[in-house]
Amino acid sequence: MGVARALKGLRGWELGLQKYDLQKGKTVLKVDSAVSAVRPFMLGAIVRNLKLNEEEVAELMEIQEDLHWGIGRDRVKASIGVHNLDGINPPFTFTAIKPNAMKFAPLGTTKEMSLWEILKNHEKGVQYKHLIDWASEYPLLVDRDGKVLSMPPIINGELTRVDENTENLFLDVTGTDYEAVNKSLNVLSTALADMGGRVETVKVEYPNRTVHSPNFTPQKMNLQTRFVNDLLGLKLSQANIIESLKKCRLGAKKNGKEAIEVAIPVYRIDIFHEVDLVEEVAIGHGYYKLKPTLPSSVTIGKQHPAYIMANRARQIMIGLGFVEVLNFTLTNEHLHYKKMRRKAQKPVKLANPVSSEYTIMREDLLPYLMKNLAENKHESFPQKLFEVSDVVNQNSKMESRCERLMHLAAVSSHSSANFTEIRSAVEALLSNMGVRHWDVRAVKHPSFTEGRIAALNVKKKQIGIVGEVHPEVLNNFELENPTAAFEVNLEIL
Repeated sequence: MGVARALKGLRGWELGLQKYDLQKGKTVLKVDSAVSAVRPFMLGAIVRNLKLNEEEVAELMEIQEDLHWGIGRDRVKASIGVHNLDGINPPFTFTAIKPNAMKFAPLGTTKEMSLWEILKNHEKGVQYKHLIDWASEYPLLVDRDGKVLSMPPIINGELTRVDENTENLFLDVTGTDYEAVNKSLNVLSTALADMGGRVETVKVEYPNRTVHSPNFTPQKMNLQTRFVNDLLGLKLSQANIIESLKKCRLGAKKNGKEAIEVAIPVYRIDIFHEVDLVEEVAIGHGYYKLKPTLPSSVTIGKQHPAYIMANRARQIMIGLGFVEVLNFTLTNEHLHYKKMRRKAQKPVKLANPVSSEYTIMREDLLPYLMKNLAENKHESFPQKLFEVSDVVNQNSKMESRCERLMHLAAVSSHSSANFTEIRSAVEALLSNMGVRHWDVRAVKHPSFTEGRIAALNVKKKQIGIVGEVHPEVLNNFELENPTAAFEVNLEIL
């Protein structure tokens, strides 16, 4: 949907703001003061007359999960509920109750469970219980008749399951950050409008105020012509800049001799500053039209040999059918060691970490790749991922007492992933990188299945490991498919 919308603009078929027919609805959503201590914000929307097929329902769920991560920070700031409107009756009430005060059937089951039982036994409850289990009362969304729509931010009810026969939706977004809640609702409701739905507002009644959501009013920002040309090194006229902005589906009109008033649609949550609009001008104008120039300095640089090798390795891995990911260099002991069945080593620790999620520098790439697989369980399989990036180890011989090394790691996850497959991949990598002589020998490693793991050696020096990931590690990351992996130290090569 977003790609089609952008393509129409860049091709000149449709320019400027996408227009949405937002109708005023009569549905009421009441936010009880009981939720103020645990999850204080909720907004809603109604979407009618949808004609969804099975593929579009799956796409809708993918959008929901992407928003959970991208804006909601894994449901901490915002979480989304998508409900079949035809089986429930407004007004809706967002309240909080005691953990054992009510039972309902969570999505994917027919057995009714109390809120506490869901946190204890349901897959999503176990995964996200840390968001609410500290509270004395848990959030619950119910309709006029007391039927349960969802237990935010954990799980929807089976009552409002969405399938290809669903035509009318009720959307709810709840969270701890009002801006994240508002942005998530705007992105999702505009996407459904692009799918052919008719969006209606919901009257949201808080104890101390009333708001109507969603609100599709564009954000306004001023852009100076001189600022654009100074940053891009061009001499674009005001009219040229306006045309480029409209190609990127932004509203734009003159606001004086030098200024341009830009209207930013609500789904563009990535535009914060005037410099972001300059990037949009460059896209609309065409990157291919920008002529590279040599700097005034006569110094000529070149890539470090390690990065030349890394880029070569990337090309080979892509050619082998793997998809590249890029993760943070910072991690934590629980992910890096406990989930991988390893004893804690001596990592480089942060003196004053601002979050328990980032406390150490990573020593290996593989733990984050396993996390990537866990976060993409809803996507189709097979999944073949790789990363080429830095790891950091302690080294008392170095002036800084630590060293940075370039590693390459890869995982292949599907129903028949095995040692033979992943060994052929790593040997294809070594062969294409010009390594002529290597050997493998059996070793033991807690993260891999015994008897299905080997060390890779070049000139009698171990450069990496390859094997089948241990079932306990798969269970720790809640992965159902067998997974094979390897990791090599490119610096040695």
